[in-house]
Amino acid sequence: MDRRRFLATAGAAASLSLAGCAAVLPGSASDDYDVGMTAEAFRPYEITVSVGDTVVWENTSTRAHSVTAYENQIPEDADYFATGGYDSEAAAVDAWDGNQGAISANERFEHTFEVPGDYTYYCIPHEQAGMIGIVRVEG
Repeated sequence: MDRRRFLATAGAAASLSLAGCAAVLPGSASDDYDVGMTAEAFRPYEITVSVGDTVVWENTSTRAHSVTAYENQIPEDADYFATGGYDSEAAAVDAWDGNQGAISANERFEHTFEVPGDYTYYCIPHEQAGMIGIVRVEG
């Protein structure tokens, strides 16, 4: 069973036990993304997936955000990832102007992880506020 189908099944069972609760958390089974972006945080902060899985980020706030891998904090053989399609952290940071590489409200970014390991990433304009996340990829 793939991760999204499992989450949908688990979410349906959980929603029965949470009847009457109005809040929907980013990354929950009723969403079709894995990581939400609030004003200054990725939710959830850490996500674990399997090799070959695609992670989908969605900007759930009104601020512009980025998903920018720390180049020195991803596995050695892994493909670099950043919104805007940049192939290095320096290129993503140099191009950032609030539009280049930005994800606006309700927009999405996705990346498929092919190499096991930990991938730490951040939002360029909100890094100082602690907007950092981790994708843990298991082989």
